[in-house]
Order: sequence, then structure tokens, then C-alpha cells
Amino acid sequence: QVRLVEFGGGSVQPGGSLTLSCAASGYSRQSNCMAWFRQTPGTQREFVASLSGSVRSKDYHTSVRGRFTISEDSAKNTLYLQMDGLKAEDTAVYYCAASQNSWCRANPFHPDSFNAWGQGTQVTVSS
Repeated sequence: QVRLVEFGGGSVQPGGSLTLSCAASGYSRQSNCMAWFRQTPGTQREFVASLSGSVRSKDYHTSVRGRFTISEDSAKNTLYLQMDGLKAEDTAVYYCAASQNSWCRANPFHPDSFNAWGQGTQVTVSS
């Protein structure tokens, strides 16, 4: 059973940077897809960025493209999200997600494509 634990949330001023980490354990092979989602109270979980397939194709939500960077360190089984140029609207709880299923590559933008989730980490952007 895959276990995911996020680190690195916190409070930052607009224009600042944060790096989120997600430590993965409990599986024998690399996840087919890994992603970051975020959620604010009263809204559905929103796609932020993903890595898919053996070539680790990267996708980003249009609102974060050019500001956020998703990456992973396979040796450490860790997924990262580097967030630069943060805006107030980036405030949310950020979740790490993973899927061993091959079909997650068809739609890595939807939460239903993932079957393992971290507990979430709060990111607050405020002056």
C-alpha cells in the first residue's frame, strides 16, 4: 500500500516561493503517475501539476504554468513542487497523489485517476 507524506507548506508573502515535498513509501515500483492537487474550503480538489508514464511527461494547470515546477527524485522516492511567484489565489491545502494504474496517463488531471493520497499541507499566501 502506497503511503504519501507531504512537507513544506507554510505562509509566504505574494511573490514569494515555497517548495513542497512528498515522500512516498510502501510500493515496489515507480508510480505510473504522480501529481499535486489543491483544495480550498467548499471547492473540489483542483489539478495543479503531474508527472505521467515512464517518460515522466509533465503537465500543469494554466494558472500555475511558468511559476510552478514539478519534479521527482527517484532515488529518494520523493516528489517536489517548486512554487515561485506565489499569489493570494494559490492559497490552499496541497495534496500529493499517486497511481500505479496504467490508465492514469489518459487523464492525470482528475482526482479519480489516483488511488493514493497524502494528508495535505497548507499553503497560505498573504501580505
